[in-house]
Amino acid sequence: MDAHETAAAPTRAYVLHPDLKSVKSRRLPEHGLAEAVSLAAALPGLQVLGAEVVRLPRVQPGTLFGSGKVEELKATMNGLEIDLVLVDGPVTPVQQRNLEKEWGVKLLDRTGLILEIFADRARTREGVLQVELAALSYQRTRLVRAWTHLERQRGGFGFVGGPGETQIESDRRAIDDQVIRLKRQLDRVAKTRELHRASRRKVPFPLVALVGYTNAGKSTLFNQMTGADVMAKDMLFATLDPTMRGVTLPALDGGLGRKVIASDTVGFISELPTQLVAAFRATLEEVLEADLILHVRDISHPESAEQAADVADILTSLGVNKAVPMFEVWNKLDLVDANQREALEVQATNRAGVFPVSALTGEGIAALLHAISTAFDEEKTTSVLELKFSEGKRRSWLHGEGIVQDETQDEAGWRITVLWTARQQGRYREFS
Repeated sequence: MDAHETAAAPTRAYVLHPDLKSVKSRRLPEHGLAEAVSLAAALPGLQVLGAEVVRLPRVQPGTLFGSGKVEELKATMNGLEIDLVLVDGPVTPVQQRNLEKEWGVKLLDRTGLILEIFADRARTREGVLQVELAALSYQRTRLVRAWTHLERQRGGFGFVGGPGETQIESDRRAIDDQVIRLKRQLDRVAKTRELHRASRRKVPFPLVALVGYTNAGKSTLFNQMTGADVMAKDMLFATLDPTMRGVTLPALDGGLGRKVIASDTVGFISELPTQLVAAFRATLEEVLEADLILHVRDISHPESAEQAADVADILTSLGVNKAVPMFEVWNKLDLVDANQREALEVQATNRAGVFPVSALTGEGIAALLHAISTAFDEEKTTSVLELKFSEGKRRSWLHGEGIVQDETQDEAGWRITVLWTARQQGRYREFS
């Protein structure tokens, strides 16, 4: 008998984007639906067979949608033999249970879908722990779904909790215990990350953090700048784990200039689940350490401005210092038509700190790197330092920076004349 390789049949999915009249949104519902379909496409093994915007005058507490729409959608699901419905928005546990029962399908809301994507993509130990923690926090609020079959087993007069409540409480305690364990493990990882940060502060290289909406092209730009080979795909959340590489910038007078560290971070998205913001805070804190932030925008996207506003909101919630300089990198210039491109270039010329580029073709990258060099080419002052022989590490650091102008030695130690920037003075003071 011949053996044949068989691949698992893809999960047949249908995407719904509720458009609630009472909720004001920055974006058009059609664009929201397109993003939801892209999110679904980012999850392996899914085949999206249909998608639609559902206009909602008001939310129905039990089923989210009105009874007529629920029946209409049921016919659609049956006709397409749908296995999974993705609702691009919040769905309560009760609504999820009722719709799954009515339609005979599995249902995921926006938070559940993003958690699934993150679980599929996390590669580092920290990333896996963060996703697991976020998933448990989300699951804890939805335990009512898993144990509805126990409701009919309640005994007594119903004045006290029966087996159903007992089972839910037992599960909740189990989840709480696991959350505590995960937080302890993450604390250890965070301490290690902080040690790395502390050692990096002693190194004279400034940190340049790339941030932006998911799929804005951060990883492609990162690869262009650093020569690295970070995965870059036309897919939401292609990169989850932060990556850091050294970049030697061009000197303003030709040749090689100063070295900086570039950091590629996880992409942002509108309505990013609060569980994920909390779980990934340690990873995103790399942005808080940055000396310069590059906000990468997909300038070819119809809602580029709305995406930029979402990124700004998340940066504010993280507590990014407004004093840290930020450049806007208008990426994917190669996807913009000639007329729009000309208008964008005029806008960029009239605004400070805006750089139109194509990370894919390399266009505009040289100008961006030159601007980064200029940003770090600060005013320099002369200082005379007296170091004891026991302070050899400080002396080595000064020479490694290339800022020593003159040096003499006597019985007590070294007398060193340096020409340095305020940033280097700060690094020197932190050096021990």
